[in-house]
Amino acid sequence: MVTIILLLSCDFWAVKNVTGRLMVGLRWWNHIDEDGKSHWVFESRKESSQENKTVSEAESRIFWLGLIACPVLWVIFAFSALFSFRVKWLAVVIMGVVLQGANLYGYIRCKVGSRKNLTSMATSYFGKQFLRQNTGDDQIS
Repeated sequence: MVTIILLLSCDFWAVKNVTGRLMVGLRWWNHIDEDGKSHWVFESRKESSQENKTVSEAESRIFWLGLIACPVLWVIFAFSALFSFRVKWLAVVIMGVVLQGANLYGYIRCKVGSRKNLTSMATSYFGKQFLRQNTGDDQIS
């Protein structure tokens, strides 16, 4: 149990500090100012057309697939541990869900920006889908 939690912590650190920055150009962290206030910082690398593309499509897809699949897998493990009454493993599974979910949340915030941008993006997407459905036009972008 302790080994799994230590490996989960190492995975969290590696994904947060190394692979996210190198594979997709995203990083996030917490900064505490002099007043003791906590500030979350979400950054993405600026893309320029002249700059060599260091982030390949394949690496990006592998990163996002792993980042999304792992929390889903841990949630499945959580339901399995809960319904099979293996309460002692529930602590490990909860740690897995929390650490993997935190990485997923952090990188989504890096990718799409602030929560306000995420909300406006979802509203815009659903609005376009509604227009497509009601007008029968597939050319709206």
